Amino acid sequence: MGEQLKSIHEFDFSLICEYFSQLERQGPGSPEVTIKALSFIDNLTDESRIADIGCGTGGQTMVMAHHAPGHITGIDLFPLFIDLFNAHAHKLNLQDRVNGIVCSMDNLPFQHEELDLIWSEGAIYNIGFERGLNEWRTFLKTGGFIAVSEASWFTEGRPHEIDRFWTEEYPEMDTIAHKVAQMQKAGYISMATFVLPENCWTEHFYTPQVSAQEKFLKTYAGNKIAEELIANQRHEAELYYTYKEFYGYVFYIGKKI
Repeated sequence: MGEQLKSIHEFDFSLICEYFSQLERQGPGSPEVTIKALSFIDNLTDESRIADIGCGTGGQTMVMAHHAPGHITGIDLFPLFIDLFNAHAHKLNLQDRVNGIVCSMDNLPFQHEELDLIWSEGAIYNIGFERGLNEWRTFLKTGGFIAVSEASWFTEGRPHEIDRFWTEEYPEMDTIAHKVAQMQKAGYISMATFVLPENCWTEHFYTPQVSAQEKFLKTYAGNKIAEELIANQRHEAELYYTYKEFYGYVFYIGKKI
């Protein structure tokens, strides 16, 4: 079955966007994990400037806004995500502090050393972990923080099926030790590293997709591409449940030196 499935990168972006817009979070995570990661950031004030890069519809951003001071700019390439992001900010009366803009993460609209914190949950892979750490660093003040969650291997060796799947999906996926070394090489002190608990995948990401998939398939009944997209997501979930001891998401928090 896995041989016949497309990579997620082969699908039309608008279709992917529409599907994931149904979810509160577009990747593994939880409010508790966002708050835990924030606990390692100690330089924020009401005047702080924060960027959430690859913010999606803002599930984690709104949690941040409730637990940290400062002004947050959400960045995402998909207009639908940003529309939902800004609607959520207004609904929570956060619009004076939280604003989303449509923008590519490889062409950010910030000035040199403008930001106190760069945040990115499950999104830095779009530009690449090492490239993102290096390029985004220029926007951070000295002493500013970067906090990103990233798919990582827990072991040096793993079964061929899961190794092949993630090598095709994200060739830069690496072990925690190598990721920390990359962060240090890019000019950060590694302040904290922790593995996201399993419920970030199950309760907060894969379980909500079950009803979203049914709704999506009804909307696109008979559409082969939509059916393939859902098959792809279901296969990814099956692989996680089978091989979760070998990989997961890890939060990496660094301080610019």
